[in-house]
Amino acid sequence: MFLSNSGAEANENALKLASFHNGRKKIIAFDKSFHGRTSLAVAATNDTSIQAKVNEHEVIFLPLNDSQRFLETINDSICAVIIEGIQGVGGINIPTIEFLNLLRKKCYEHGVVLILDEVQSGYGRSGKFFAHQYALINPDIITVAKGMGNGFPVAGTLIAPYFESKFGMLGTTFGGNHLACAASIAVLDVIKHENLIERSFEVGEKWMHYLKTLAGVKEVRGKGLMIGIEFEFPIADLKNSLTNEFNILVGTASNKNIIRLLPALNVKQEDITIFNKALGQILSNQLKLA
Repeated sequence: MFLSNSGAEANENALKLASFHNGRKKIIAFDKSFHGRTSLAVAATNDTSIQAKVNEHEVIFLPLNDSQRFLETINDSICAVIIEGIQGVGGINIPTIEFLNLLRKKCYEHGVVLILDEVQSGYGRSGKFFAHQYALINPDIITVAKGMGNGFPVAGTLIAPYFESKFGMLGTTFGGNHLACAASIAVLDVIKHENLIERSFEVGEKWMHYLKTLAGVKEVRGKGLMIGIEFEFPIADLKNSLTNEFNILVGTASNKNIIRLLPALNVKQEDITIFNKALGQILSNQLKLA
């Protein structure tokens, strides 16, 4: 593991390592993905043919879970494939188990580095330590941050042992400082002792089952406590009502109809109940006005 300070640093280091490893420059990423303020930070687009030259990498964006497009694109000139365990900013879009296994198989065949961005979906958020563990695959590089320090700035790039280490290959100013390490160890201790990964799965399953019953909800998707609620209408007014009337803050996504829920893994059931009642009341009032 190479320690740094943010998810953006972790992902940039992953891309560097991939290029150092196979000497290539082309990167495959996926529509609606978000990998931090990095060389991959290109606006989400529905144009599946988009190609963007960013810094030293040529980035090719493909539709998520489109096996045919992926098979048409992967070849021996590709440096790396980077994919989120679950897309966060993109709207809680989940790679299928079949798609992740296809990526793993073809990356092996073509000498391509498979990078799993678990910055948002890692550290128990999905009901497993890493979201890609549902597919039972082993990536070449995994990037982590956010939950790693429970609010303290720390990140990591987890690197398979077959990457050759060289002095000066990667660098950081504050990465791996003593306080960041102490915070990260404390987080792991709490996750273990309070069984927060198992709890995340159980609480999330029950919560999503309830959310699917609400009027105006088009779809609920997610794993564990990484939940996206897609409504049949833009959620700007709904979000404002939650904030102004009930003092509840929620996340949004690039899709303007989606609310993202990413509560603390030890969220109390009474807090979930408060949210459910507030959301139900707002939706009920909207239906009356309609």
